[in-house]
Amino acid sequence: MPVQFPLTALLNRYFAGVANAVLHAVHVAPKYPSAPIDNSFAMELLVFFVLVLFFLLVRANLSVEKPGSIQMSAEWIHEFVEGQAESIIGHGYERFVPYCTCILLFILFSNLLGLVPNFMSPTAKPWVPLGIAVPTFLYYNYYGVREQGIIGYAKHFAGPIWWIAPLMVPIEIISHVARVLSLTVRLYANMFAGDMVVLVFFSLVPIGVPVVFNGLHLFVSLIQAYVFMLLTMIYLAQATAHDH
Repeated sequence: MPVQFPLTALLNRYFAGVANAVLHAVHVAPKYPSAPIDNSFAMELLVFFVLVLFFLLVRANLSVEKPGSIQMSAEWIHEFVEGQAESIIGHGYERFVPYCTCILLFILFSNLLGLVPNFMSPTAKPWVPLGIAVPTFLYYNYYGVREQGIIGYAKHFAGPIWWIAPLMVPIEIISHVARVLSLTVRLYANMFAGDMVVLVFFSLVPIGVPVVFNGLHLFVSLIQAYVFMLLTMIYLAQATAHDH
């Protein structure tokens, strides 16, 4: 059985039965029935509840006259994402701001968990970035079809000249599907490498030097969350763009 973090062990102690029932309901046999919840899923749950708590605190402390620090932080995040979306997506960007904000915050908090003792970055496991990349792929394609219709959106795959469409369509389809792999591998590889570097240097030099690599981990966490959000906006801009 793999090593469990304290939070993972706590969840398995009280919710192993529920997790096993859910897995059996979808015809999945847990590898370890006594511990069906792994560390990465426990970390994802923690991030989810932290974000829910953050949004609830923002909602409970909204004030026009005297905005608190939590409200000001939320407003700064919203303004940042909104500014990026407006410059990249353009007209109609407002509807995409909530999704892009959730993407940014979830990935950022997940990445930063690796800096906390007895925690890990769930994004350092490939299935977590994949679980974000697939909904993103479906999301921008859905809005592409919704904005332009099936025929209009399909024209994006055919290229600018009709007689090269048989060549362009398979290339474009492969290119779009490869975006899932690209989003997954980019986030996973960077966070996995960051966690390994910090772990190695903590084991070799437990004082002093690892602080530098923690700073590097923080920088990579910020950059990777921003890049994922940025690519999501670019894909949305391309999917909803009208050719003139």
